[in-house]
Amino acid sequence: MTKNLRLLLSLKNLHISVDGKDVVKGVSLDVAPGEIHAIMGPNGSGKSSFVNTLMGHPKYLVQKGSAEFDGKDLLKLLPSDRAQLGLFLAFQYPKEIAGVTLRSFLFAAYKAQSAAREDLPNIISPIKFKKFLDEKMQALHMDSSFAERFLNKGFSGGEKKKAEVLQMSVLHPRLALMDETDSGLDIDALKIVAEGVNAMRSPSFSAIIVTHYARLLDYVAPDHVHVMVGGRIVESGGMELARALEKDGYARYGQKE
Repeated sequence: MTKNLRLLLSLKNLHISVDGKDVVKGVSLDVAPGEIHAIMGPNGSGKSSFVNTLMGHPKYLVQKGSAEFDGKDLLKLLPSDRAQLGLFLAFQYPKEIAGVTLRSFLFAAYKAQSAAREDLPNIISPIKFKKFLDEKMQALHMDSSFAERFLNKGFSGGEKKKAEVLQMSVLHPRLALMDETDSGLDIDALKIVAEGVNAMRSPSFSAIIVTHYARLLDYVAPDHVHVMVGGRIVESGGMELARALEKDGYARYGQKE
């Protein structure tokens, strides 16, 4: 557990079910401002259920436990309220939205966020936002024409993940939940995603990175690594734990990958 007088996220004994099945079974976790936590584990261990629940997905039900974000009861808030507090979820499988360009989507999202958050500049001019967005895309090695495409429509898997990182860069969440953002990426795309995360690292940005493998963590060094198996965090450590899992897998926990 993190010892900090002002935790950004504090979870205690969180139990989660979906469709009547218990998928997270007593997770406790503290995240301090500026920390990067990685959660690793085999398929079906509850990792994606865990972060989707924190964002407020209605499919997942909290049966027991508590979750506080910046001192507020997270479980009593709507997903939109959680987002306006600075919580962000990068989806494992981003949805396609035809008829809405990436630029217009981000402009609407940014206006909603900046109206609720004092830490974001209030950019209400479309012209100023275009310049702001172009700078963010340039930093992520993305062509500006990418912003004129419909959101995720016809995007490759790598393009969808880059679009998620662009959204994260623009909205600058206080806590980013990254659900296997590295899955399906080639090495070049993986490096771009890592560069985007590393560029945001500061006392005002924290992240929980959900991943199967340590390769993303080779580029984004986490402060803490946790192993989730069977809906529980069974071990925590540093980067050495991630490297041991990369080498030996999850057999030490009685699991097969």
